[in-house]
Amino acid sequence: MQRMAHPDGECATARAAQQKNTCMILSSWSTTSVEDVAASTRGAAPQPPNWLQLYIYKDRAATRRLVERAQDAGFAAIAITVDTPFLGRRLADIRNRFQLPPHLTMANFSDPGKARVDRAEASGGADNASGLAAYVASQIDPTLNWSHVAWVKSFARIPVLVKGILTAEDAELAVRAGVDGIIVSNHGGRQIDTAPATIDVLEEVCRAVDGRVEVFLDGGVRRGTDVLKALALGARAVFLGRPVLWALSYGGEAGVVEMLDIIGEELRLAMALAGCASIADIRREHVRALPPARL
Repeated sequence: MQRMAHPDGECATARAAQQKNTCMILSSWSTTSVEDVAASTRGAAPQPPNWLQLYIYKDRAATRRLVERAQDAGFAAIAITVDTPFLGRRLADIRNRFQLPPHLTMANFSDPGKARVDRAEASGGADNASGLAAYVASQIDPTLNWSHVAWVKSFARIPVLVKGILTAEDAELAVRAGVDGIIVSNHGGRQIDTAPATIDVLEEVCRAVDGRVEVFLDGGVRRGTDVLKALALGARAVFLGRPVLWALSYGGEAGVVEMLDIIGEELRLAMALAGCASIADIRREHVRALPPARL
C-alpha cells in the first residue's frame, strides 16, 4: 500500500531500486499492479531483479494467476509469506479504524476477472474496526502449510522463497520442502507479541540451513551497522521495510534513493572502522553477543 505514502508509491520504489542496482520485493497488497511496476522500469539498465511477495488466497486460481502474471512481467522470484495465515492483533489499526483510502485499491486484485475484492472488506465498514483484518479473514487461506509451498513450486518457473522463518526447526522444514531461499522475518513485529527480533535468531537459522539455500533478513534494519551485523551473522543480504515508507513520504523516488545512499554510506564506514575492505572480509568475529541480563 505504498501509494498511501506517496502518489507514485511502488513505482517510485522500483525506480529507486533500479537506480541503486538492487532488488525490490513487491507486495501482493500493492496499490500498483505487477504489470505497472514492471513497466515503470522497463528499458532501464540494469534491469532490476524484482521479486513478488505472495499471500496464499482462498481463491487458488487468483493466487496462481498472480504468480503467472509476475513471471510474465519479468519478476525474478516469489517470496511466500508463511507467518500470516491470520492477521495479528494490530492495536493501532483497531484504534485508528484503518481503511484503505477510497481512491486506492489492492491493484493486483482490482479486476473482477482476477480476485474479488469487496470494498467493504478492503476498506473496513462502519462496524469493522480494521478493514485489513476483515480483508485477511475473508480472503487469505488460514490452512497455510507446507503443501501450499509445494503447490506454488509445482507451477512457478522462477525460484520460490519463504518469508517468515524464525527457528532452526522451521528452517530445516523449509529446506526439506525444496525452497530456494529463506527470509528470516517477524513481519515487522506485527504478528505476535514477544516474538524474537530477527537479528537474534538469524545465526540459528543459518546454522540449520548450513549453506544449502540462501538466507536473507528483514526487520529492524535502520542503519548501516545493522546491515554489517546481519552479514556477519550469515545473511546474504537484508531487506528494508519501514525506512522505504518514511523515505517515500519524505521525497518519493528521490527520497528512497537518498535513504539507500545513507544506509550504504553507513555500511561502508562501519566496514572501514571494523577493518573490512570488502564484504568478504565481514566475519562472525565482528559481532559480539551480550550475555543474558540478570534480573
